[in-house]
Amino acid sequence: MTRTPEELAAGLDAWVDEHLPELVDVRRHLHMHPELAYAEVETTAYLEQRLTEAGLAPHRLPSGTGLVVEVGSGSPTVVLRADIDALPLADLKDVPYASTREGMCHACGHDVHTTVALGSVLALAGMDDLPGTVRCVFQPAEETVPGGATHVLAAGVLDGASRAFALHCDPAIPVGTVGLRTGSITAACDRIDVTLTGPGGHTARPQLTVDLVDALGRLVTGLPGLLSRQVDPRAGFSLVWGAVNAGVAANAIPQRGTLRGTVRVLDREEWKRAEDLLRRLVEQVVAPTGAGVEVEYVPGVPPVVNDPRAVALLRTAALQTVGSENVRQSPQSMGGEDFGWFADVLPIALARLGTHGGGPPLDLHRGTFDVDERAIGVGVRLMVRTALQALAADAGTSAPAAGAPAAGHPARPRSGERR
Repeated sequence: MTRTPEELAAGLDAWVDEHLPELVDVRRHLHMHPELAYAEVETTAYLEQRLTEAGLAPHRLPSGTGLVVEVGSGSPTVVLRADIDALPLADLKDVPYASTREGMCHACGHDVHTTVALGSVLALAGMDDLPGTVRCVFQPAEETVPGGATHVLAAGVLDGASRAFALHCDPAIPVGTVGLRTGSITAACDRIDVTLTGPGGHTARPQLTVDLVDALGRLVTGLPGLLSRQVDPRAGFSLVWGAVNAGVAANAIPQRGTLRGTVRVLDREEWKRAEDLLRRLVEQVVAPTGAGVEVEYVPGVPPVVNDPRAVALLRTAALQTVGSENVRQSPQSMGGEDFGWFADVLPIALARLGTHGGGPPLDLHRGTFDVDERAIGVGVRLMVRTALQALAADAGTSAPAAGAPAAGHPARPRSGERR
C-alpha cells in the first residue's frame, strides 16, 4: 500500500533535530573553504565523500565539478537543485568559520543551499518505499553568465523529471519564515556595452565634428525613457547604466566613448526580444549625432518564473513545516538566478528561505553576510516535504521522454544557440 507524504515524513522532524549539529558542521566547512565557479573541486569531492559514505552513488557532471545523486527508484522523478560556488569577495566576518581563502567567500548563501540539499538527500535515503525518484543536483557556477545551469541542461540531467525545486537564502525575512511567489520571482539579467566613435576635435568648434559626449548623454538619458514607451510596464523591463567613459581633456572632443549597463526583465517573452529592441533603439538615438556605433549585447540568465502547480506543492510543504503564520508572499527581485534555465525543460519553483536571526541586516553579496543556522533545519524539512508532495502529485503521470521538453516548455537550447 502506498504511504502518504505525511506518513513518509512522520520521522522527519526527529531526524533533523538529531542531525542538525552535523549539518551545521557541514555548512561551516563549506563556508571556510569556498571555491569559485567551475573550480569547486574540493567542494565536489567533499560532497561526493559524504554521499558515498551514506551508501549513495553520486556521479560528477561533465563540466568537471558538481554532482548528481538519486534516492528512490522508478517514476515519477522530481529534482532538487542547489548551487555550490562562492563569490570573489573578501570575508569580513569575525567568526570561527570565516573563509580561509583570501578574496573568496560564500556571500550569497550557497553553502546553506548545498547543506540543505545534502541533508534532504540523506533524510530521504532513510525513508522506505519512496513512490518514485528524487534527483538532487549540486550545480556549479551559478554566479557566472549564462550560468552552470546551462551545463546541467546540456548534459540531459533533467531528462525524464516532472518538476524541479530550489530555495535561496533571504536575509530580509526572519529565520523560520518561507517566502513563496507564483510567476516571476527573479529577473533576467543581460549586459549591454555601447561604443561610439567619431573624428574628434576642438570643443570650440563642435559643429565641425561629432560631439561624442553629447551623443553619450543622449543615450544615458534618452534610451531608458524610450524603453518605457516601447515595452509593457508590467514586464518589469529595466536598463541601468553602470559605467560611462569618454575623453581626458576639458577642451578636446574625444574620438571614442563607451557605455556599459545591465538590462533586467521580469517577463520571459519580453526578455527574448530585448536584444533586438535595444540594438534598434540605440541606433535610432545615435543616428542624428553622426557617431559611429557598435553594440555588444551579452545575454545572461532568464527570469525565474515559478509554475503555479509547483508553488502549490511548495506551499503545502511550507505550511506543514513553519505554519501559515510564517508563510508569506515573496516580492519580486530584479536580481538574476540561473535556475531560470531549468524552466526550458520542466516546471520549476524557487522558494525564499528566511535567514535573519536578529540584529542589523546582512545583505547578500557582501563580505559581512551570514545566516542564522537554524535556517538549515527549516530548509531540510521544507525540501524533503516538497519532494514527497511532488512525488505523490505526479504519480501515474507520464514523464517526458529523454531529451524531450515538458509540456508547455521549449526544447533545451542547442550548443551555440541564442538563449
